Amino acid sequence: MAQVISVVNQKGGVGKTTTAVNLAAYLAEHGKFVLLVDLDPQANATSGLGVEYQELEKGIYEALLGQHSIHNILQQTRHNGFKLAPSTPNLAGASVELVNLGRREYCLADALLGIKSDFDYILIDCPPSLGLLTVNGLVAADHVLIPVQAEYFALEGLGQLLNTINLVRQNVKPELNILGAVITMFDKRVRLSSQVMEELYKFFPNKIFRSVIPRSVRLSEAPSHGLTIHHYDSGSTGAKAYERLAREVIELLG
Repeated sequence: MAQVISVVNQKGGVGKTTTAVNLAAYLAEHGKFVLLVDLDPQANATSGLGVEYQELEKGIYEALLGQHSIHNILQQTRHNGFKLAPSTPNLAGASVELVNLGRREYCLADALLGIKSDFDYILIDCPPSLGLLTVNGLVAADHVLIPVQAEYFALEGLGQLLNTINLVRQNVKPELNILGAVITMFDKRVRLSSQVMEELYKFFPNKIFRSVIPRSVRLSEAPSHGLTIHHYDSGSTGAKAYERLAREVIELLG
């Protein structure tokens, strides 16, 4: 059965989608079967993998509402063994429509049941909020990975995020595990980056990934070409950092 990892941070612009897409790509490059679920209505993971989400007739929204089996919405990426459950414009209204459903927190978990045996890892790119879609992402997950930008204000929302994770543990899924935090957009030339790293260790003792994702122009450019960093510039510092992160995840989870 797949290990399900939700990539979560309610603060936008912290490298969450970049981390979800490129971690998934490098897990696939290590020979794993990987599914990335784009649960963000902005559909950045979908477009960043070269899929024209505006032209899709169905996506994760239809799977959440039970209108289509998740098998029927999957898109193949350029990586062998790496598939995408895409976001579409319809997902923007999902939070409102899910409210009236009886098992609204379990919609994604229910949708994934039929395919968990097909993959080694399922990564969920959650929206930058703590709404019902993110709660679905947490309930469906075994583990939470939290990208944190190496800037002071990125630390401010962590307490609120950890509180949400604890509420999910207390009320729905007690076994939900924080896999760790990964530091993104790190600039070793800036002293503040090192200070933020020190503060992070207070939030996540023994839960900080050794792989640190640098601030990188190449990482920023890759999605505009519909490519992961592996296919855009595999020799870049960002590519090497995500390859190391994938190895760390495999070491932790097998």
